[in-house]
Amino acid sequence: MAKPVNLNRFRKVKERAAKKARADENAVSFGRTKLEKSVATAELDKQSTALDQHKREP
Repeated sequence: MAKPVNLNRFRKVKERAAKKARADENAVSFGRTKLEKSVATAELDKQSTALDQHKREP
């Protein structure tokens, strides 16, 4: 005899897997690595410093 299957549990597991797959796709499309974020932050700091160095005091 076959073992009974809880359909609610099956449905929830299926939905979780679909959400995880979508999240992984979005991470690839929109995500940046930690290295990319740190490089961008360093570049902004460098630009800000260069701009502040060119200010003239009244």
